[in-house]
Amino acid sequence: MTSHPRQIDPWARFRPATQARIGLGRSGDSLPTRALLDFQWAHARARDAVHGTVDFEALARQLAPRTTVRVKSAAPDRATYLRRPDLGRILSEESRERLLPGAYDVVFVIADGLSAAAVNTHAAATLTACLARLAGWKVGPVVLAEQARVALGDEVGLRLDAKLVALLVGERPGLSVADSLGIYLTWKPQVGRKDSERNCLSNIHAHGQSYDQAADKLAWLMTEARRQGLTGVALKEGAAPLGNASGEPGLSAGTGRREGEPAMPGNRL
Repeated sequence: MTSHPRQIDPWARFRPATQARIGLGRSGDSLPTRALLDFQWAHARARDAVHGTVDFEALARQLAPRTTVRVKSAAPDRATYLRRPDLGRILSEESRERLLPGAYDVVFVIADGLSAAAVNTHAAATLTACLARLAGWKVGPVVLAEQARVALGDEVGLRLDAKLVALLVGERPGLSVADSLGIYLTWKPQVGRKDSERNCLSNIHAHGQSYDQAADKLAWLMTEARRQGLTGVALKEGAAPLGNASGEPGLSAGTGRREGEPAMPGNRL
């Protein structure tokens, strides 16, 4: 009897280079059981991240002794927040009264966004790394924003009279990463700023940008933003993109995406 040679998996050498699901195989007309269960688990993690809550009290303790201020958006609850993105971009009336101008160089906002897991896991460490690189900057209180989207930072920065606002936010989870943190930097924040007027650093998580990488890049962007008086598409990094220990490509300072990675439609926070 002729024996068949052992089949070689042609995808095996590519899997270590990506978290994407490639070469999953099949079992009859469906996925193999292991691949199907992995997909369902990842989907459940993504849903939990979106519907989860940030422990802002624990976050404030981690940031002590730095002063923190709690605010909320105009979205009264999570369900409304998910249905009405516009309400997540404006402050509640009560929150507006808590923000007093201080002529700050920069104000940091930590917003729950679309992944509570990202904020709970990465926000405090990322912010600590950023603050360590800002000697000589007048930094305002850290604003902890509930049911918040990116544009909420514009109103916060305006009311605190800050030259820059840097908003750390939980990014929309995918099936590869459910706890990715992003940072959005805006010069002279004011209500109505366009997304093109911001710089974004994304993919801050265990398998993406490290805290130190993100902090180094943000410090550079902040310094250049203050020198040139702008942020957004006009502010681009001249240095080569940062890499990581595994040799994977770094992230673009202007877009927050990996070099060569296409923009994701509908990913507006």
